[in-house]
Amino acid sequence: MSTSKQTHNHDEIESWVEEHDGVPAIIKGTGNGKGDGVLRIHFPDHSDNDDQFSKVSWEDFFEEFDKNKLDFLYQDKKKDGEPSTFHKFVARG
Repeated sequence: MSTSKQTHNHDEIESWVEEHDGVPAIIKGTGNGKGDGVLRIHFPDHSDNDDQFSKVSWEDFFEEFDKNKLDFLYQDKKKDGEPSTFHKFVARG
């Protein structure tokens, strides 16, 4: 059975992302300044679209994340037990 978790804890988010070989990123062309823009977790090893993303520091990522009052919804394993990279950003409740 797969279950989702939701958090805004920076350490928990960073740990999950790094365990899944992801990096904090923004979509290129969506921000007005340093570190702002549409946030994404990018998985370079599983993507043909590297040119669409700009890697950002965790500091810049979490500044934007907190400014927009977001939570991180994520899944550790798929229904079949395989590791999952499912995640999305949701409004903090």
